[in-house]
Parts: sequence; C-alpha cells; structure tokens
Amino acid sequence: MENKFKICLERKKIVYFSRGPRLFSKELEIAYSDLKSSKDSLEDENYKWATIQAYYSMFHSARALLYFKSYREKSHQCLIEAIRVLYIEDGLLNYTLIEALQKAKILREEADYYGEFTKDNADCLTEKAEEFLEKTKEILK
Repeated sequence: MENKFKICLERKKIVYFSRGPRLFSKELEIAYSDLKSSKDSLEDENYKWATIQAYYSMFHSARALLYFKSYREKSHQCLIEAIRVLYIEDGLLNYTLIEALQKAKILREEADYYGEFTKDNADCLTEKAEEFLEKTKEILK
C-alpha cells in the first residue's frame, strides 16, 4: 500500500463506507450530468464553468470507483491517492487518467479561486472527463 494512501487512511481522509457499493451508480449519473454541463458551457464559450464542471465530472467518476470498493473520501487529494492505489497499481485504470484528474483539480482551483482559465484547458479537461467516465463505466460493469 502506497505511503500517501496509508496516511489518508490513518488521518481518516479515506474511510470505510459500507453503503458505497449501493451508491456508486448515483455518482456515475452525477458525473454524466457534470460532463453534459461542461460540454454545454464550452458551446456557450463559458470556459470557467466548463473547466469546473469537467473537474467535477472526473471527481464523481473517481468517487464512483472509490464507492465501489467501499470507501469514501474526505479530501479531494486523498481521493486521487486512493484511485492511484486501488485502480492504477492493479492495472485497471491508465496512469494518464489520474494525471488528468490531478491537473483538473489544479485548473478547477485556478478557475474557481483566481479567475484563471482558458478555452484550450476547458476543451482538454472536457475530453479527459469523458474518457475518465467511459473507463469508469467499463470498470464498474
């Protein structure tokens, strides 16, 4: 078990969540809705919201994966660490998608807190969010 994930468990930033396997499909629905909103925002040239919505689509896809394993996050960063250990180390998820999630987290914070965003980043994140959601659905079949 990777050290960062272990620290998240010890600090209770990742906790056991028995209801997770019953709720992961709801997270997928939210991920899909956020992806659709991101695409709509791109079409409207609202790149700030497209960036934020793409991140949250990826977040909810990741959360669905975590719920499936009966865990729940109490930290966005620990969610990323958990997915890295539970899905990437097992070869179920490509490392590029967790890198995209990490980048999306940073870009979402820049857009949300500092008003810094671009069309290119919004486009890229929306594409990655769609790829992440499709891979998540494939894993959770």
